[in-house]
Amino acid sequence: MFNINDIKNGMTFLLEGNIYQVVDFLHVKPGKGSAFMKAKLKNLRTGGTVEKTFNTSVKLEKANIVRTTVQYLYNTGDIYFFMDMNSYEQIELTSTQVGDDKNYLIENMNVDIIQYESELLGIHLPDKIDLEITQTDAAVKGNTTNNALKDATTETGLVVRVPMFIEQGERILVSTKDGKYVSRA
Repeated sequence: MFNINDIKNGMTFLLEGNIYQVVDFLHVKPGKGSAFMKAKLKNLRTGGTVEKTFNTSVKLEKANIVRTTVQYLYNTGDIYFFMDMNSYEQIELTSTQVGDDKNYLIENMNVDIIQYESELLGIHLPDKIDLEITQTDAAVKGNTTNNALKDATTETGLVVRVPMFIEQGERILVSTKDGKYVSRA
C-alpha cells in the first residue's frame, strides 16, 4: 500500500479490480477546500486511458508488474508468438493483447512482455523502431514548401507521414508512442 501523494509516472497499482499505470498526474491545491490529485491512468488490461480524481488521503495497493524480454517470432491470424530468451518457452498473445503495437512488430525483434502474477497483459516496445519503407509516392517536383510530407508504407503495413526526400527501400526511425517519423535510420 502507498499514499496517493507518493505516485510517480510509470507506477502501477490496483483499483476497482483493474490494473492501472500512471501516465500523468497533477497535485491540485484550490484556494478553498482540501487538496486533491488528478491522474491520467492507463488500464493495462484494456489499454484505455481514464482520468481520475483522488482525495489526498487515499491509499492504493501497488501492483507488481513483471517484464520479461522475449523475441517476436511470427503471427498466424489473431495469435502472436513470442519466445522467452531464457527458458526458450513459447508465449502466445492474442491481437487484443498486442493491440496497435502489432504495427511495429518485426520478426526476431526483442520486446518486453508485461505480466501481473500469471496474467499476460501485453507488450512494451522500445521508444523508436527501425522500419523499411516498402512503398511511397515519388516527390513532386516544385513542391518545396516547408515541412512538405507524403505517405509511406513500412514493412509492417504502418503508414507514416515522411519528408519528401525519403524514398522506397530506405530505413527510417518511427516513434512507437505516436507512430510518427523521427529520422532516417
